[in-house]
Amino acid sequence: MADPMTQSRQISSSQGLNDGHSKDTKFSDSFFSSSPVSLIQSSQVYDLVYWRDPKKSGLVFGISLLLLLSLAAFSVISIISYMLLALLCVTISFRVYKSVIQAVQKSSEGHPFKELMEKDVSLAPETFRKHVDSCLTYINRALKQMCRLFLVEDLVDSLKLAVVMWLMTYVGAVFNGITILILVDILAFTVPPLYEKYKTQIDRYIDLVRTQVNSVVAKIQEKLPKAAKRSKAE
Repeated sequence: MADPMTQSRQISSSQGLNDGHSKDTKFSDSFFSSSPVSLIQSSQVYDLVYWRDPKKSGLVFGISLLLLLSLAAFSVISIISYMLLALLCVTISFRVYKSVIQAVQKSSEGHPFKELMEKDVSLAPETFRKHVDSCLTYINRALKQMCRLFLVEDLVDSLKLAVVMWLMTYVGAVFNGITILILVDILAFTVPPLYEKYKTQIDRYIDLVRTQVNSVVAKIQEKLPKAAKRSKAE
């Protein structure tokens, strides 16, 4: 039977390991605490952007990037038309090929897509309502945030939004919407694995930036009117 001193050391050691683990996951929890990123973390998209399955992630990344590049060069109508035309060419060619093979071999296999046509592709009402309710939750949350920001419930948060929108005017002058989506797609598949690899160094710089931002916000709050500071405290 272990003496009390040994048990105390073991408990302290286990607590230290738990504390270390909580420190390592502190930024990850805070990084994914806001929606819709928390939704991404809890879905298969999280595994895609972290390249848990390199083949699947590479396929999705390649297709999404190719689609966005196509949208940058052609119109949406042209892209959809070409995609549907390519699909029709494949299915019609396969149907004709199978019909010729059956005629030559004098077989009676039937329609080559018979199994696919017999599958039920209709959307269940329960599934539809589930997705609608999920989307409605995020839409209502976004509407409440917009009302809170644009009706200046919190002066500091509204000023932050104003600064962000002012910076976005310069971004919009340089990039169009498709270019921003291409950059977002590339960053979504490159930043998560890089952060996972260089987590310690990135966390250190993020803490420095967060400290500087908090100090600037604190200085701004000191110069705000008393009513604004009172609403911030409430």
